[in-house]
Amino acid sequence: MSRHKNKNRIEKFEQTQQEEAAEQTVENQETEVKEEEKKAEAQPEESAESLLEKEKEKVEEEKKKYIYLMAEFDNYRRRVSQEKLDLIDTASKGVINDLLPVVDNFERALKSLEESEASDSAKTGTELIYKQLLDVLKKKGVTEIEAMGKELDTDEHEAVAQIPAPEEAQKGKVVDVVQKGYKLNGKVIRFAKVVIGI
Repeated sequence: MSRHKNKNRIEKFEQTQQEEAAEQTVENQETEVKEEEKKAEAQPEESAESLLEKEKEKVEEEKKKYIYLMAEFDNYRRRVSQEKLDLIDTASKGVINDLLPVVDNFERALKSLEESEASDSAKTGTELIYKQLLDVLKKKGVTEIEAMGKELDTDEHEAVAQIPAPEEAQKGKVVDVVQKGYKLNGKVIRFAKVVIGI
């Protein structure tokens, strides 16, 4: 019995607490409304001109935001277009880099065929395949980096050795090309490995 009475007392106490909290919340809301009404009464009514000025300022601000947003979008569109063009230009870079050693081997093969007693048909056939491969690479935008006899250009050449220049005019210039360099659409994909005369 006593447990049941205690339970009833606790429930009544909790109910009373909830009712008091609800009354307090209502009183707080009424107080806030009254304070807002007092503030509104204390402020003088704004004239139509001042309201119009405020609205014009808002419109100007929104216009500036719109112009800024359009400029940002235009920059984004240009950047994406440029990235697409760059991707198209260099999409085949990996495949072409893998083909460059094949070109080197063709050149070595042609050199050894010239020095050997191979038949003319073997030389001619190898030359034709080599030229066809170079034509395909050229169509894809691959160009050879000119190096022999040029000044050392670190943007295109990689000096792998230095030797005494055979002539005074060749000092500081490329006297031998160890490995040809190539560009893809104007961008270096393999530096020319060169020997410099000192």
